[in-house]
Amino acid sequence: MARNLVNLEEVSKAFDIRPLLADVSLGVSDTDRIGIVGRNGSGKSTLMKVIAGIESPDAGRVTKANAVKLGLLSQFDVQDKSATVRDVVLGGKATHEWARESGIREVFTGLFGGHSAEIFDRKFATLSGGERRRVGLAKLLIDDLDLILLDEPTNHLDVEGVAWLASHLNSRRIAVVVVTHDRWFLDAVTERTWEVVEGKVEEYDGGYSAYVLAKAERSRQASAMDARRNNLIRKELAWLRRGAPARTTKPKFRIDAANTLIAEEPAPRDNAELLKFAQNRLGNTVYEIHNAHLRAGDKEILENLYWNVGPGERIGIVGINGAGKTTLMRLLAGEISPTAGKVVTGITVKSAFLTQHLDELNPKWRVLEAVENVANRVELGGGRELSASQLCDRLGFSHDSQWTPVGDLSGGERRRLQLTRLLMNSPNVLLLDEPTNDFDIETLTELEDLLDSYAGTILVISHDRYFLERVCDRFVGLLGDGAMRDLPRGIDQYLENRAAVNEKSKVIDKPLKGPSSAAMQRQVKKDLARLERQIEKAGAREIELLAELEAASFNAEELIRLTSELESHRAKKIVLEEEWLQANDALETE
Repeated sequence: MARNLVNLEEVSKAFDIRPLLADVSLGVSDTDRIGIVGRNGSGKSTLMKVIAGIESPDAGRVTKANAVKLGLLSQFDVQDKSATVRDVVLGGKATHEWARESGIREVFTGLFGGHSAEIFDRKFATLSGGERRRVGLAKLLIDDLDLILLDEPTNHLDVEGVAWLASHLNSRRIAVVVVTHDRWFLDAVTERTWEVVEGKVEEYDGGYSAYVLAKAERSRQASAMDARRNNLIRKELAWLRRGAPARTTKPKFRIDAANTLIAEEPAPRDNAELLKFAQNRLGNTVYEIHNAHLRAGDKEILENLYWNVGPGERIGIVGINGAGKTTLMRLLAGEISPTAGKVVTGITVKSAFLTQHLDELNPKWRVLEAVENVANRVELGGGRELSASQLCDRLGFSHDSQWTPVGDLSGGERRRLQLTRLLMNSPNVLLLDEPTNDFDIETLTELEDLLDSYAGTILVISHDRYFLERVCDRFVGLLGDGAMRDLPRGIDQYLENRAAVNEKSKVIDKPLKGPSSAAMQRQVKKDLARLERQIEKAGAREIELLAELEAASFNAEELIRLTSELESHRAKKIVLEEEWLQANDALETE
């Protein structure tokens, strides 16, 4: 029988005069896998903090079971500037204490690619956003917790990292509550969905796919929702049922009900019609790359690349970090030139490049003014067009918010504004580098619907697997070896290729086989025991030195001597721990 971990009873919470939660009652049990969805600013993160006990409710109460242990991964990672990765993740735990645990080593390998001293000695303050996110996840996943609360865990993770995290969570018996706009991750991990809307929490059985169906069914029965929003939900459901085979690997909605609901729903886009319009706008040539070599600094990114991009193609570009995805986009955009070979761009190409960096805009402009400074109307193709105000509305700027000064926008809102301005310029080629960052699910579905009617060529780099599979018809992969691979089976094929590369790397990098005899095993065990004794003595001596340092706080010469001895001692201790780790790994390879 499931054990109740946390209960919320008639909880209300407001900031200023805006209520985020109003009389919310719900509970989390030890078997729950819950996804929280809703528009940006609806109160999703606030709900998580109330559950975690970080925020107190204005009314109502939150109760927790006795001795329940929970951890929260926040969107904002703050640590002491001098802290290392080792300090944040492991605290004072010595290497030989955690390295015995295969589960901990698996987490470090999955998130960091290994567990070397080089990784753990890095300063936390110097890490990128993605690296900080992995450190925060590692700290949570190695702890013995009953409930994990994850606020946007997939931000900054690549496709491979998201797949590993989903697999790891599914392999553990632990309650999970997650806020994320990553719909693939929601379908892979969650079994219940909470939608935060207008201060209330609507509950649905199943993951994202089931939520889409149930929401569409409720909308149809109640006839209370906006007609365009209904069409969006039904259209996305139609894609879920007819789209990528990966959607069927974890079915969570009633097939008969889905078929009835979408019986009259057309396919999300008419590819033949869009191709005809794209050819009219672009001709037969978009990009042709001949024997190109591309470098980034001293690193060879791509070698002997031959690649054609045609009119109306929708291509997703996936690859490991540092493989050259953004550099390839910059090559197509004309920002850089190949070190060898040539790039032919069609004479009719009018491209728009959405980068990961936000352009500086006049902070005094209003949102609508910033868009109308580009154009008043945008042509989508086939006689379809939108006004600047209509396009703003499609991408999440309501009539009132269109008069918000640019300087008051959040990072996600500025990115939406950047995308809106690009589309207003009526490009016939879209180059999108991580277009979905900081977008909520409703804005993502609006963008996908907009791109369904776009008559042009689209190339997308994204870590959002659902978005890629929803928008793109073809995929290419960069694995960091200088080559580009076609991926006829999409992202599943890319992940299989990456797994094969990693397995091959393990075989090549393994210096020696494990002990080949009982005698050698006994010797390694003796070495382990010896090293453990030396590490324990080193730990005791370190404590003594710290005490001596404290006692000598007014003796400058003694402080210098003791500090030097302590640094030397700690370096020796690290060497001992590395030797212990290598011996332990050797013992396990048998």
